[in-house]
Amino acid sequence: MGETRPLTVRAQRRMLRLRTHLGRSTAVRYLDTLSAALKPLGYRAVRLYRPDEFPVALPAFWEPFLWVYVPGPRSHVGTVVNARAVPNQMWAYHEARRGRHGYLSPCGDVKAAAEEVDKLLKDRMYPGNPW
Repeated sequence: MGETRPLTVRAQRRMLRLRTHLGRSTAVRYLDTLSAALKPLGYRAVRLYRPDEFPVALPAFWEPFLWVYVPGPRSHVGTVVNARAVPNQMWAYHEARRGRHGYLSPCGDVKAAAEEVDKLLKDRMYPGNPW
């Protein structure tokens, strides 16, 4: 009985990966919405899944990413966000470099996701300040 749970967890993870891969158009739609929600906050976003903004042909298995950044005089502060399938037939925004551990917000709540990205970037721009 001890081996059943890890097998179930692995199967669920594979199923979520498959849903994320097959739901590329859903992820793109959610990232477009997040990009629009971040503009009024003063952030710029490069959609790394649009041919006009990322002119290199990407393989079909490539996950769509959204690079959100604040331009500065000497360097940029930013993060990469993606949308992934999560349990219960839902989707969520994640910080891409942390994978599933970088959970930000459910995709249905774009305002909360924009606020989380805002907090994350402000913390990187001004470390040690409570927001």
